[in-house]
Amino acid sequence: MTKRLILTRHAKSSWDDPLMSDHDRPLNLRGTAAAADLGAWLASRGYAPGQILCSDALRTQKTWEGISPALGAAPVVELKPNLYHAGPDVMLAVLRHASADCVMMIGHNPGIAEFAHRIVARAPLNPEFQRYPTGATLVADFAIDSWDQVGWGMGSVDDFIIPREIAA
Repeated sequence: MTKRLILTRHAKSSWDDPLMSDHDRPLNLRGTAAAADLGAWLASRGYAPGQILCSDALRTQKTWEGISPALGAAPVVELKPNLYHAGPDVMLAVLRHASADCVMMIGHNPGIAEFAHRIVARAPLNPEFQRYPTGATLVADFAIDSWDQVGWGMGSVDDFIIPREIAA
């Protein structure tokens, strides 16, 4: 059996209001467009998550809202407060409780970058993988029967993209 993870860092957020809490920052116009581009890219490759594990920050939720129209089906979105600025160990613990064959996790740096590096056996050749910029999306497969079996270095990379590469 194979499980698939789509790991997405939230799209570009707005810093227009310096008094706004970090948790409540929305996407800026570039981020909104990037989320839509990511949705179209995922759909064009047949990557359709059956479960969404999303930080409860506004910018991660808005990233999913931008991605989802292109995918058609509406999987259950699970807002996970513990994914807000989570480190890789917390992200792994959350993933181990996933239930769908294809799971999308939406989170934040620096944790998501470290998680991405540790979860795959070999990093993709794309130089942007190292910094995992906003909107960065990794698609990785795991030869496991259940997510509770997932561990470090077990993923094989299928795809990696950043929004700027989609728009180019």
